Amino acid sequence: MQKKVTIYSTPTCHFCQMAKEFFAEKNIEYIAYDVASDAGKREEMITMTKQLGVPVIVIDGEVTVGFDRQKLAAKLGIEA
Repeated sequence: MQKKVTIYSTPTCHFCQMAKEFFAEKNIEYIAYDVASDAGKREEMITMTKQLGVPVIVIDGEVTVGFDRQKLAAKLGIEA
């Protein structure tokens, strides 16, 4: 069963793009929120992480700030 994956990102964030490419490469479905244009989701992200850095990736309720291919693969139970 696939885990629920959500990414909070901005269009200009290089690491956000890398994370999305990683998910696409591994056929991981995800929900993406653009916190540059969606104030509600930006507030949600800040409340969750107490900071403004992106990407914020949530896998089955577990929050990760930043893009770390090995860590994400481990959390998803897949090969990096």
